[in-house]
Amino acid sequence: MYGYQCEYCVGIVRPKNVEREAFKHKTGFIILEDVVIGICDACGSRYYSAEILHAVHDIATGAKPYERTEEIPVAHLA
Repeated sequence: MYGYQCEYCVGIVRPKNVEREAFKHKTGFIILEDVVIGICDACGSRYYSAEILHAVHDIATGAKPYERTEEIPVAHLA
């Protein structure tokens, strides 16, 4: 699935298991834990499979259950 050239540089996108990855959805934020994503070994750009993006959408729309919620601090900069 990974192993292709990054679209932003000459690096190679490699699979990496990350502890937490946050996704912005039109209904809010979703955090996936212990997920394999693609990361460019040169510039660090992140790549997500269709399976991951569909899971984020399903969780955000309520089609798939989630395990827990967490509070996120919000503030304005003066």
